[in-house]
Amino acid sequence: MRILASLILAAGLLAGSAWAAPVPADKMAYVGNWQGKDMQLSLSKEGKVEYKRGRPNDQVNLSIDLQRFKGNNFEAGVSFVTTTFVVSKPPHREGGKWKMTVDGVELTRDE
Repeated sequence: MRILASLILAAGLLAGSAWAAPVPADKMAYVGNWQGKDMQLSLSKEGKVEYKRGRPNDQVNLSIDLQRFKGNNFEAGVSFVTTTFVVSKPPHREGGKWKMTVDGVELTRDE
């Protein structure tokens, strides 16, 4: 959790100094608004990441830039301070809905 606290501080101090990497064509399925238990994740095709996660005694609300994809995972952050979103199940259709699993949470995309 320390890295997320550092990321929040860096985002506030370095606002405007980062630049988002656009989502590559082969990763466009990641783009959209995703919802899961205590988690919301939004990724724009321009590379803006909105992340909200609420757990007891632990609330995170970030607006950060996509840095790069590494396989199914992606990194986001500001300058040299980044966090990795671990994607154990990439976007896929299941029962007529788009789903993916990020940081152990199953997410469903708004259509």
